[in-house]
Amino acid sequence: MIMAGLPRITDFEILEKLGEGSYATVYRARHKKTKSCHAIKFVEMSSLSDSSRENLITEIRLLRSLNHKYIVTLQDFFWDDKNIYIVLEYCNAGSLHSFIRSKKSLPEATCKYFLRQLASAVEYMRHNEICHFDLKPQNLLLTKVNSNVSLKVADFGFAQHLKLGEINQQLKGSPLYMAPEIIRKQRYDARADLWSIGVILYECLFGRAPYSSKTIEELLTRIKSCERITLPPNVRISKECEDLLSRLLQHDPAKRIAFNDFFNHAFLDLKTVPSEKTLQKAIDLVTQAVEYDEKQNYKEAYYLYCSSLQYFVPLITDETDANKRLALRQRAQTYLKRAEEIKNVIIEEEYKALALRQAKNSQESSSSTTTTSSNTANNVTQALEPETRYKQLYALSHSSPSLKTGLDIGRQGELYLFERKYESALESFTSALGILVPFLNKEPKGDRRSLLLQQLDLWMKEAESIKSLLNAKDIDDEHKLSHSVYHHPHQHDQCEKTFPCSLMSTLSLFSYNFLSSLIYGILKLLRNVLFYVILKK
Repeated sequence: MIMAGLPRITDFEILEKLGEGSYATVYRARHKKTKSCHAIKFVEMSSLSDSSRENLITEIRLLRSLNHKYIVTLQDFFWDDKNIYIVLEYCNAGSLHSFIRSKKSLPEATCKYFLRQLASAVEYMRHNEICHFDLKPQNLLLTKVNSNVSLKVADFGFAQHLKLGEINQQLKGSPLYMAPEIIRKQRYDARADLWSIGVILYECLFGRAPYSSKTIEELLTRIKSCERITLPPNVRISKECEDLLSRLLQHDPAKRIAFNDFFNHAFLDLKTVPSEKTLQKAIDLVTQAVEYDEKQNYKEAYYLYCSSLQYFVPLITDETDANKRLALRQRAQTYLKRAEEIKNVIIEEEYKALALRQAKNSQESSSSTTTTSSNTANNVTQALEPETRYKQLYALSHSSPSLKTGLDIGRQGELYLFERKYESALESFTSALGILVPFLNKEPKGDRRSLLLQQLDLWMKEAESIKSLLNAKDIDDEHKLSHSVYHHPHQHDQCEKTFPCSLMSTLSLFSYNFLSSLIYGILKLLRNVLFYVILKK
């Protein structure tokens, strides 16, 4: 039912008022012919100041040029003698701001999910040399399609084309999310968006912005004085999340994380974000795995099957079509089962080798020649006799306590792996890499460095493979964020049927828990070692 007092335009039914800003009012509307739902921004020309006119021109011009699944789409615009009408993609689940308010704070996995989408949009914007300059939860809208939720960047009124390194001096943004250099009226550049992203991440994690204040004066004072930002007491977030947060929230833009480092940060892991190329990447890895499997090169086949799962799992959790999702799930489960079978074969072969060594080197009773079912700690230790490389490296570690400690912990991870204690093995490999990677960064060239690189590469593969297996095993137990999204008052079935449905626009919380974040961060660290014209018309 159309509410009384709503404006009228020829091709649309205006259903309800969604909100209003400094120079525009936004309504939910339904197209009379197609029955599709849209958000229409009404701008009264007589109310436009010079700056508002420029902001409007900028928003239309930029939105016409942008095409990304995590950026609100400009679908049409027109005008009459009184108003300008901007027809936008309708986002039916409110904003990230309202979602945070309803949940008080969000789990780290949920924060990561939204941040990955925001980072993907910002990466696209940077490729087009566009800065938003007003990133905040209120401008990050949520769309729910088939019980799946995705984020959309909106409100480009303050945005502008700005190449990396170019500067600006205009006051832009919302104070709570505004970079310190803008608050201080200093020259600023694209890195101002990175500060805003840091504030958004902080608010998602803890339910409030780092400089939340009772008055604008208090807020400005705290920002201008570079008050130290601290985490709330008694909270626990992963090291990778904390690292990214601290590097985003640097008052000095010169010390703030660079865009490339942000996009490549371990916490985001953007390489596995579903895209048109992700499925092909997963298929390519499986093809290679099958080839190695047929050649009985089981170790390489195992690593490749596990690598493919890193791409299959996000594809499954982001698929909106039930049949396609089921097909992807079945394929992933097949590769998971084969990877586990291969790993078991490798472990059993090691036990057989142990039995042969015991038979050859001992004339003791039959209990000495233990069968492959033996699982005692002593037999595991004997079966996992260190490789020559490890022995050589360990012999060179006596003068370096941290190296020796890291090697001991890594070896314990191998023991856990052979006992099929995957979580404990992953934790040990994580700890070992956390010690050995920093050590490697300071190690001069030589035999010890070469041996350490080889050892780290092996443990990195093992850790990545375990992580992939554990994540894939959780597919059947996943809990989607969309099940916990409140029913938004602006959500209507009659509009939902006509929404554009992105293939990759869903959410799963299971894939990225604390332990996964920790291990992937260290692994990535190792790899680092290795309308203006329109209106005039």
